[in-house]
This record gives sequence, structure tokens and C-alpha cells, in this order.
Amino acid sequence: MRGRGRIAYSQKDTASTQMDTEQSEKRWYAAKVQYNRVQPIKDRLVKDQVLCFIPEVISSLVFFLATDDYVGFFEREFFSRLWIYRDPLTHKPSPIPDNEMEVFMFVCTAGRQGLTYLGEDKPEYHQGDRVRVTDGPFKGAEGHIVRIKKDRRLVVSIRGIAAVATTYIHPSLLEHADSSEPNPTHRHQAFAFTGYRDIDTM
Repeated sequence: MRGRGRIAYSQKDTASTQMDTEQSEKRWYAAKVQYNRVQPIKDRLVKDQVLCFIPEVISSLVFFLATDDYVGFFEREFFSRLWIYRDPLTHKPSPIPDNEMEVFMFVCTAGRQGLTYLGEDKPEYHQGDRVRVTDGPFKGAEGHIVRIKKDRRLVVSIRGIAAVATTYIHPSLLEHADSSEPNPTHRHQAFAFTGYRDIDTM
């Protein structure tokens, strides 16, 4: 299965879209699609000139960049076909930090065999070592090292939504992620090097 994804948008410009952009900041959101009915939802996003990302390894998820107002409209429009991921405390649609989304899209579109969808994000995918890939097709990606079926693999996730694992990455191509880098969401932790975590998910 190839780790490719699709980014779709319309180039058509309208006054309403320009007004929307000026009045409200656009952020990434995720929606779980019922019954794998992704295509009509993608078509509507394209029609509305909304940038979206659909990972091929996760056929039931749609990520889209939109204003808060549009998220409400979109959910009402497709209320029987999808649901928006929400903050468990506020119950409001939960925006995805740009840095998490960028790394996730990069890994999902790296175009290499063996990318594996692990399902919903879990706490165990954030234990162990937070590292950065220094070379190869995933160069620059950050995540945690997890041993899956005896292979050392990089797990990249969007907190509370989804996680994917790359193919085997040799230890010589990994370095500790710099915990001093800015991360305004404080969603991740940097851990001391203690080996890797065993996960029996496959």
C-alpha cells in the first residue's frame, strides 16, 4: 500500500471566499467520514475552495483547512455522513496545530511502500524516544520510535486522531529531536533515549 495522499483545492476565486479569509483565521480540522463516502465530501470542499488532504492509507479521514464558521456549516451540511473531531473538554471542533499537520502530510505523501495506518492515536505512541529523521525519504520527519513486529519504525501522529508508522528506519538515520524548538501547543514531550517501545498492533 502506497503512502500517498491527495491535496485538493479549487483555483476559482470569489468575493465571499476573500471575505471569509479576512474575517477569520483558517486552521486544520479533521472529520471522520461514515461508510467511506469521501468523494462527495471532497467534491464539496473543492467547490467551496477549501484546501483538503485525504491520506490514501486512511480512507475514512478527511483533513481540511477552514475557518471556524465554515466548520460549523460543513458539519451541518453533512451531519449524517461525518463527524468533526472535537476537544473532549470544550466539545468544540478541535483545530490541529500546523506543525503536526505538516509532518503528518509529509510522511503520508512520501511515496514509499510500507506506510501503515495504526488506527486512532494512543498514549503508547508517544512513549519512548522523540526523534528526527536525518536522511532518506522521511528526512526531517519527527515522531516516536516504536518496535512493531521486531522492526524499529517511526510513528507520526496527530494527537487524538490518527497515527501512522513508516517502514524500518536504521538507527544511524535518527537523532534526538531538539526539545528547545518552539511548540506552542505543548502537546508532545521529548524523552531521554531509552530504546524503543514494543507495540503488538499488527
